[in-house]
Amino acid sequence: MFEFAWWWVLFALPLPVVVRFLPAVKQHQDVALKVPALLPSQTSSQTKVGRRSWVSIIAWLAWISLIIAAARPQWLGEPISVPNEGREMMLAVDLSGSMKIDDMHINGHQVNRLTMIKSVLHDFIERRVGDRLGLILFADTAYLQAPLTYDRQAISTLLDEAVIGLVGEQTAIGDALGLAVKRFSKKEKTNEVVVLLTDGQNTAGNITPEQAKELAVNSGATVYTIGVGADKMLIQSFFGSRQVNPSQELDEEMLKGIADATGGKYFRARDASELETIYETLDKLEPIEGESRKMRPLTALFHIPLAGALIFSTLPSIWFLLNIVGRRFFTTRLRAGVKS
Repeated sequence: MFEFAWWWVLFALPLPVVVRFLPAVKQHQDVALKVPALLPSQTSSQTKVGRRSWVSIIAWLAWISLIIAAARPQWLGEPISVPNEGREMMLAVDLSGSMKIDDMHINGHQVNRLTMIKSVLHDFIERRVGDRLGLILFADTAYLQAPLTYDRQAISTLLDEAVIGLVGEQTAIGDALGLAVKRFSKKEKTNEVVVLLTDGQNTAGNITPEQAKELAVNSGATVYTIGVGADKMLIQSFFGSRQVNPSQELDEEMLKGIADATGGKYFRARDASELETIYETLDKLEPIEGESRKMRPLTALFHIPLAGALIFSTLPSIWFLLNIVGRRFFTTRLRAGVKS
């Protein structure tokens, strides 16, 4: 819907006409001294009338544009529901070397663990309407890929761009959890949630998982840990195929301890379907708040008539300069012709 924020400013549109017919202004016009032109042949009365009409039209267009800009035109979009109370949720994703193990399947295709996490995590991110999401990637160390934001599309895009081994080959779980807790804004009435996905044990970092757990407990954050990786995998070798456990390095006790101490829960994701079920469970454990407030996005449009007023104001000056340049050019050519 289009509207003017200060619609009453539009009453100033006829102001130039009112001023023109004021007694003082009219008297001043009547006593104006008429000076005859020294060179009548250069400007005819018809040319003067046409020029005055043209300048008058431009002046009116500039004035109308200024008044419209001053009235603050704006466009109101469709109402958008805004939750009363959302959550601050940090997603911490493991990028260590073991995440490249191809023990996952999506639609019948064998993929590595990170590809499976990306595929399933996108739907979870899209469902978190009203939550502020952040993204932390970790391996040898942890770094903030995306701060807390309502832009879920940006989180999904940055997750897609994550590459295994980007920050090393080891696993700094303590650093990832500590960084996630540190990035919360500590707003009142906001639940602080960390979802940590890893497939191994803490082998690097500046702080231990125990220290990071204490930080999470003291800050009041709830941590949900997810252990990723299949229990069984067939490996082809010179002597034939053999079955191995690709998740034997997964430290489930440590992940359970972190989740239990912070009031969260530990989950085991052996395939894509289990991970999807985990995300659905998280939606129930940390439900999205009901939508009770409406907001209409507002787009200011005052710059459009303001730009028009600027253009209309400069047109007479440009035309005047062009006339001067043109006259000087033709005068120079004429003098050159006479001399020749």
